[in-house]
Amino acid sequence: MRDNYKKNFIKLSDVFYLKFEQAPRKLTASNMNRYLKERDHYIVTILHAKVAQKSYGNEKRFFCPPPCVYLSGKGWKKRKEEKGESCQLYPFVFTNIGSPDQPGFQQYDINEKENIAFCSAKSMYISDVDKRKNFIIHSQLIFQDGKNLGIFDSKRIKVISKPSKKKQSSKNTELCISSNSNVALFNRLRSQTVSTRYLHVENDNFIASSLQWGFLSIHLCNDNEPDGEEVTVNEGIVHYGQTVKLVFVKTNLATPMMIIHKVDKQTVVLDADDPVSQLHKVAFYVKGTNRSYLSINQEKVIMFQASPCSKDPKRDVISDAASWTIISADKSTYRFCEGAGPVQSKIAPVPFVSNLHLTGGGDVVTMEVNGEKFTSNLKVWFADVEAETMYRSSETLICLVPDVSLFKDRWKYKQSDFSVPVSLVRDDGVIYPTDCTFTFTPELYFTDEAGLHERISRYVTPTKLL
Repeated sequence: MRDNYKKNFIKLSDVFYLKFEQAPRKLTASNMNRYLKERDHYIVTILHAKVAQKSYGNEKRFFCPPPCVYLSGKGWKKRKEEKGESCQLYPFVFTNIGSPDQPGFQQYDINEKENIAFCSAKSMYISDVDKRKNFIIHSQLIFQDGKNLGIFDSKRIKVISKPSKKKQSSKNTELCISSNSNVALFNRLRSQTVSTRYLHVENDNFIASSLQWGFLSIHLCNDNEPDGEEVTVNEGIVHYGQTVKLVFVKTNLATPMMIIHKVDKQTVVLDADDPVSQLHKVAFYVKGTNRSYLSINQEKVIMFQASPCSKDPKRDVISDAASWTIISADKSTYRFCEGAGPVQSKIAPVPFVSNLHLTGGGDVVTMEVNGEKFTSNLKVWFADVEAETMYRSSETLICLVPDVSLFKDRWKYKQSDFSVPVSLVRDDGVIYPTDCTFTFTPELYFTDEAGLHERISRYVTPTKLL
């Protein structure tokens, strides 16, 4: 029996060497079934602010909050178990912003906490030599044994000169804070960088962390609505004087109802109503209390009792500990699994699916997959069924929706809808799970002899999970 190997001839000087390289292993339905049960993929998450303040001259305004790379998921531990105790659990992380005055990648230390590893790029900055109006953070992951996972990119970051002190217009949405968007909050006592603490969550409690910052969402609420687990949230730009709730995205832990206020030199401006802007200093008054503001004491998040300003009745006096800097935040999440075993090729770039769209009708139904970073060696899978896939561009794939009869374990109990996950699979067996599902729906039809019957239709709208 012929071995499943291909031959590569490599020329070195005038001598030819014969190199045997194992051919890529194709993913099987059994491989995919195992993955769908175990979900033992790798997860790489990059958190960062949406804007970065430029440094001038010899100063270095380090990005705050610092960009962070998180490594989670079952894949890291599984790799170590398969390779042995001497194997490194997590890869080295190197970052770069492609700046002309900061060539190459800089390595950052990995911190491990509760089955999650993370590193913070605390020394990252952009100087006035760099004339770009926006940039992307590149993170390269390499294991100690030389295995290179590739380069994982952040979302695009806007460069600003300094926080605007002018009253912002709601039309300038790039610099304003929007309801239902993501933000980060940090506190600095006496404006000292070393005292920076970030609003974060640990053990279902809000804390002031010096190491990690919380990826939060901010929501506009109705002013007269009572607080509770479920509240009405509104769209629009967040203005000072409005009621808001902060939510830690990972666990949905929420703050009480609070009113966001502008801070000016340790005083809260109670009558300010202009839009909240990037890197503004803000205070959060907890509704229903007597001048209590969200504050910190070392690592604890507490309520600070403000006092009325003797010179201006429309102001409250607070301490530095109750003054927060707000900034919009963003994240990129990458998931992958070597479903058919370890591969030699880099994992990145990781394809991303933004939406699915059904086309065609009759006996043949096609689905258009839209996203980015698609390559010609990708196939669309519906659960453990590979679909015939055509590559159109780096942003579009076309596939044929499989016949429902291929999902025998599901459709024989056809009294209700059933959904299957949609994945992208590379020709070497690397699985890229998506946040999309496809739902098959029962249809009713009549026959003269048997009366009412059911059959399964595949002509349904695919769903993008939020």
